Amino acid sequence: MTLCCARIGDAVEIAKKHNPKVVGIPELCGWLSKKGVKQTAEMNKGGTQTVDDIKVTMVHADHSCGIKDGDELVYGGEACGYVVEFSNGMKIYHAGDTNVFGDMKIIRELYAPEIAMIPIGDHYTMGPREAAYACNLLKPKTVIPMHFGTFPPLIGRPSDLKKLVPDVEIREMKPGETIT
Repeated sequence: MTLCCARIGDAVEIAKKHNPKVVGIPELCGWLSKKGVKQTAEMNKGGTQTVDDIKVTMVHADHSCGIKDGDELVYGGEACGYVVEFSNGMKIYHAGDTNVFGDMKIIRELYAPEIAMIPIGDHYTMGPREAAYACNLLKPKTVIPMHFGTFPPLIGRPSDLKKLVPDVEIREMKPGETIT
């Protein structure tokens, strides 16, 4: 999961409670370590590392990347996304906070993710129109829309994306839901 965004949410608290290995760009991992996160695994774009039996590759994203830390905005490193490959060969692309960019085609050519988690909210990320273009570049079988509907400016909706890419399965997830 990419945590490098203006609202890092509960990541520090969750990481302290459950002690997972947190993969991230070096600036983010450094900040998390200063906040008491014990296990960070830094890397940079283009790199791949294996965490247990999961391969994680960091890829480009096109977005700002700051961390709200009290009254400060701290540089969080460059925005990034991840391609995650499970031991069964399934590949998922988590685009992070991003706009559509032409190199999504390279992500498709190098990694061929079957599932893509793409922001659709608009205003702070791409909206459904741009997400549909991203689908054309990535050619996933399934898209899980994200970063929408959490506060008023994020007006994009999964139904809007579905109208623009009728041949792609759009899976809207609810908080706490698991897809198998």
